[in-house]
Amino acid sequence: MVPTHADGDDVLVDPRAYRRRPPQEGHIVLASHPTVANTLIVKRVARVEPDGRLFVVGDNPDPLASTDSRQFGAIRVERVQGRVTARFPW
Repeated sequence: MVPTHADGDDVLVDPRAYRRRPPQEGHIVLASHPTVANTLIVKRVARVEPDGRLFVVGDNPDPLASTDSRQFGAIRVERVQGRVTARFPW
């Protein structure tokens, strides 16, 4: 998520953010990685697909610098753990 978030930044996540409505484009979310077990990722919702899945990307414009939906495809909304509301840089 460089330049918005750097590796090692701590983030504050609201796990209740999406109880009443789904994530929207532009939101930064914490989600479980779709292909790597026990791994969490912080990504921006680039678009919401017609089937409700989320296309998530890192903020780095270099597609090789971020593992995101450009590699693994859109993710199910159930993978989202919450909305990132703040960061604490180190």
